[in-house]
Amino acid sequence: MIVSVGIDVVLVERFAAAVARTPNFVERLFTPEERLTADGHPRPADSLAARFAAKEAVAKALGAPGGLSWHDCEVVADRDGRPWLTVRGTVAEAAAERNITRWHLSLSHDGGIASAMVVAEAA
Repeated sequence: MIVSVGIDVVLVERFAAAVARTPNFVERLFTPEERLTADGHPRPADSLAARFAAKEAVAKALGAPGGLSWHDCEVVADRDGRPWLTVRGTVAEAAAERNITRWHLSLSHDGGIASAMVVAEAA
């Protein structure tokens, strides 16, 4: 059963500017695995912006509770490159309170815009 949906849109240029002007911005938002591509290179700004949009979309799907840790929501990829969410800690606790047991994720970035949509599902 679908519990909630979250969506977020990020302007890639604005996100890249925030990364450029704020020390440790990327490290505060993303786990080491999220920061790198499958071949170990730094992830480009449009891809990071989409992952940031996913984290924001998760927070919205949870009702935007306070106290969530950015690293407790991680966008990972399967062998085929399909994005998935892994939640733990503060995000997993908020999801459990809402009986959310599964997440569905879609990411996109094109034309200077990165977007993400998540669907939160209960068993």
